[in-house]
Amino acid sequence: MQARALAGLPVLWLLMLGLHFRSLADFFTLRLRYEPVPARDKVAGLIAAQNHWPMIHDPHLIGYLSLPLLVLGAFGLFTALIRGLGNVEVRYLDGAAAVFGAVTANQGGYGLTRALAQLALLGIALQAAVLWGAPGIPWWAPVVVSLGCALFLAFWDIDNLMFVGAICLLAGCVPMSKALRQSWSPG
Repeated sequence: MQARALAGLPVLWLLMLGLHFRSLADFFTLRLRYEPVPARDKVAGLIAAQNHWPMIHDPHLIGYLSLPLLVLGAFGLFTALIRGLGNVEVRYLDGAAAVFGAVTANQGGYGLTRALAQLALLGIALQAAVLWGAPGIPWWAPVVVSLGCALFLAFWDIDNLMFVGAICLLAGCVPMSKALRQSWSPG
């Protein structure tokens, strides 16, 4: 599964990026600066599409939905390390321990994945803050979500406090999820 995730991620991104081009000539038109599509044009296109195949009308959705494959890919890399270490002969213990120490150090692969996870938690806290005062969302829900994220960030690898943080995330996300589902349901 992890191996497929590593290959699936760039395939989905190629699809997402390829859907941006209306023709082969459009692909070969190089722009060195991003020029956003005027909002009026984008909205007119979405209205004309009438929600048929929304991923094609906004290919960025494919990119966002593919992000969990990054997690699976990272999981594959860590399990490959652990599995590989399980096959090391005891006489190579010192060398294997050095490799493991380098990979799990703050400047190694673990440090990078931890930093990315911490950025994701910061993003979740900011998204929750944006929902402060939104119709149907209790005032306390974004506060509890932000508190949960703060507990993770402040007490990384302190499992009991991170557990409390996860409870806070759940407590805040449930009413927000319910309110968002109700706002999207027809009628």
